[in-house]
Amino acid sequence: MRSVYLLRIALPDQPGGLGEVASALGKVGADIVAVDVVSRGADGTAIDDFVVELPLGGRADSLVSACLSVPGVRVIWLSRYAAGGTLRHDLEVVESMTEQPAEAERVLVRHAPVVFRADWAFLVCRDAGTGKAVVEESTPAAPDLPGDEAPWLPLERPRRLAVPAEWDNRGWRHITAAATPMGNPDRALVIGRSGGPEILDSELARLAHLAALTQTVRQALSQS
Repeated sequence: MRSVYLLRIALPDQPGGLGEVASALGKVGADIVAVDVVSRGADGTAIDDFVVELPLGGRADSLVSACLSVPGVRVIWLSRYAAGGTLRHDLEVVESMTEQPAEAERVLVRHAPVVFRADWAFLVCRDAGTGKAVVEESTPAAPDLPGDEAPWLPLERPRRLAVPAEWDNRGWRHITAAATPMGNPDRALVIGRSGGPEILDSELARLAHLAALTQTVRQALSQS
């Protein structure tokens, strides 16, 4: 049985850079399933995600060594990839939303962990009467909200979330999370990764864009 890993690297944004990394990974027996350019910086550095498979007996540290053998490459993150290497790109999610406009928000919640290589996602709102947080939709691995609280609501813009320290023993230990408003400041789509990597500005922008599209799709349905 082959093992699947998510590998995030920083490398010089120049022609041939990806090819050198791919060649180095191939030498240690890694099969590249997918590559995504996550961001490009003004300093000439690109951040890329690789989803790679190793054969039975393959060592994860060999992936790190392979990347570091390429000049200028830095390994940001390496972890097993629970989604099994099956990626859903943003446009595929948009297509699914337009095919099911009444379920657009649910579609995005369901696919957000794969699109953003996160462990879970949920849609939460603040009840106008009680002020408590109510989870409207969630993926199976999403943690509960302790005390039915969502301290980041109301949310005016997409941002990374600071997880309260007292939540550590409630399933939130070492969670890297981000959220974006969903329709109004009292509703938010939240995604989380266990341990990392950090959610980048480019990923926040994509999250906000897809959340906004759910509202556009729903409005178009109501006007049809």
